[in-house]
Amino acid sequence: MSTATTTKSTKDMADLVLEAPRAEDLAALLVSKDRPPRPSALSASFTFGWRAMLKIKHVPEQLFDVTAFPIMMVLMYTYLFGGALAGSVSAYIQFLLPGILTMSVVMITMYTGVAVNTDITKGVFDRFRTLPIWRPAPMVGYLLGDVVRYFIASVVMLGVGMIIGYRPHGGPLGVVLGIALLMVFSFAFSWIWTMFGLLLRTEKSVMGVSMMVIFPLTFLSNVFVDPKTMPGWLQAFVNNSPVTHVATAVRELMVGNWPTADIAWSLGWAGLLVLVFGSVTMRLYNRK
Repeated sequence: MSTATTTKSTKDMADLVLEAPRAEDLAALLVSKDRPPRPSALSASFTFGWRAMLKIKHVPEQLFDVTAFPIMMVLMYTYLFGGALAGSVSAYIQFLLPGILTMSVVMITMYTGVAVNTDITKGVFDRFRTLPIWRPAPMVGYLLGDVVRYFIASVVMLGVGMIIGYRPHGGPLGVVLGIALLMVFSFAFSWIWTMFGLLLRTEKSVMGVSMMVIFPLTFLSNVFVDPKTMPGWLQAFVNNSPVTHVATAVRELMVGNWPTADIAWSLGWAGLLVLVFGSVTMRLYNRK
């Protein structure tokens, strides 16, 4: 009697184990309540921007390029060229600071590509692509986070410049407009480096290519001297450089003028950069 009961119980347990679960039972377990709404494109982008800020919090050494580097640039070029080009530091800083501000922030943008390349190497973006979010959000978030870094660099350089004699005659409004225009252009310019960060294999490759692009664009401009002193063939390049247009616009805004043509050129270059390199970046991001 006991043996028969044990055999029956064992058979019942085996039937329970071998019985396949029903699809509706699994669905009830996995989706026990309503799904949360999908985040908007703006919300997802700001979330990834905040992620970029948290990386700076945990690795504060990342602020070196937006603090020590800008200070070094202002002091070095002001005291190196001030007496030779303008006769005095106080006279040269009025011309130089808006230009060196533009040059430094544009140079800092290349670190965006290095950060993107590092995350790709670690496989972070493989996880991002599986999330139910707006596909460009991780890239846009990177750039939004970097805009904060560009702003810090701008404030640091402006502060150092004012200590050694720079006076923005356009007042606070001119300074705010100049920095805002520079932030818009830098955000657009950073898309070049996100493309290289996705395209190239290593951080060193990204840095090498970035230097090859940035140095001609920044040094062959009106950051340090008036292009009128240059040969005619070089003036043609310098006068049509995006860095020249942005530097001129920032310089004039801080003086108190309204350079309509240079502002239009700067915004036009920004739109073109986002359209071209943003499209290429997302194509690489979706395929890589």
